[in-house]
Amino acid sequence: MKGRALIAMSGGVDSSVAAALMQESGYECIGVTMKLFSKEAAGDSGQKDGVHPEDTEDARAVAHKLGIRFDVCNFTEDFTGCVLERFVHAYETGKTPNPCIYCNRYIKFGRLFQYAKELSCEVLVTGHYARTAYDGKHSRWQLKRGVNRAKDQSYVLCFMTQEQLAHTIFPLGEFEGKDQVREIAHRYGLTNASRHDSQDICFVPDGDYAGFIERYTGKKYPGGDFVSPEGRVLGQHKGIIRYTIGQRKGLGLALPAPLYVRKKDVEKNQVILAPEKDLYSRTLTAYDFNWISREAPRPGETIRVTAKPRYRAKEAEAEARVQEDGSVVVVFDEPQRAITTGQTVVLYDGELVVGGGIIS
Repeated sequence: MKGRALIAMSGGVDSSVAAALMQESGYECIGVTMKLFSKEAAGDSGQKDGVHPEDTEDARAVAHKLGIRFDVCNFTEDFTGCVLERFVHAYETGKTPNPCIYCNRYIKFGRLFQYAKELSCEVLVTGHYARTAYDGKHSRWQLKRGVNRAKDQSYVLCFMTQEQLAHTIFPLGEFEGKDQVREIAHRYGLTNASRHDSQDICFVPDGDYAGFIERYTGKKYPGGDFVSPEGRVLGQHKGIIRYTIGQRKGLGLALPAPLYVRKKDVEKNQVILAPEKDLYSRTLTAYDFNWISREAPRPGETIRVTAKPRYRAKEAEAEARVQEDGSVVVVFDEPQRAITTGQTVVLYDGELVVGGGIIS
């Protein structure tokens, strides 16, 4: 027996196959599904106690099939403080956050990682499509992209620490495609082998972020003015939390030419609209930066990287420079569309994740 592994099991096929592979490789496995939020917080979404009922039952069925222990952990307090409150505060202050970044940083590789320690587990295992490796020359653990670039999830793991990387295994990181994962699930006779992937944020399954925020806070966010960059009133918006940088659809305006959300002024409760050409910029600054593949460069030192300013963005060639306060300025070779405050920029060097930080 290699040791004990805690498997984060969502009920989906990826985490289920991760559990099966870890057991096959000789680990004593414990499966766990996390209860993350109350039904009231999610509203009438068909969910109960932070997970869809069938998710817990699918995870439990897989654990039973594999003959491993299965736990349900109540992390609602942690999730509320570290994810929901941050998510709401970001929107209220004009930013557009990525809650999956918060969840991985503070819950999966924070609270769940601690739970793994409490159970004397040597490793935490998830179904992410990413890889780890140890760089003996520099005595550092590395985070690498998943082999399948289309499924790669290294972006949302950019805040992992050296300790977490040293004690985490991603069994699916070397896989070429989802068909390979489903084939293994069928081989093990897992009941969720053909289950579709979830594309939604868990606590906003209908995609209505503004509706969730209003239910969660009990507030109604007042309408205000759509304005041009020069301050000319173009119409009325329905609450500043309903808009994000680069948005065109859903503005509810009849305009002679297409305009997009360029900026949000929370103090004035205004949404500034502009032509698409005005959405492009070459420079961003990121704070709370986490360096992974290397120590932080010296202030003023410039390194060449490729960078993704949001999860679905195509990475682009850039230079990164650390400032005296630790923040990082990223200058792209070519202008990027709709760089958005509150999103995460992740830097890469080939297969390696250099690090990531929050765009300010």
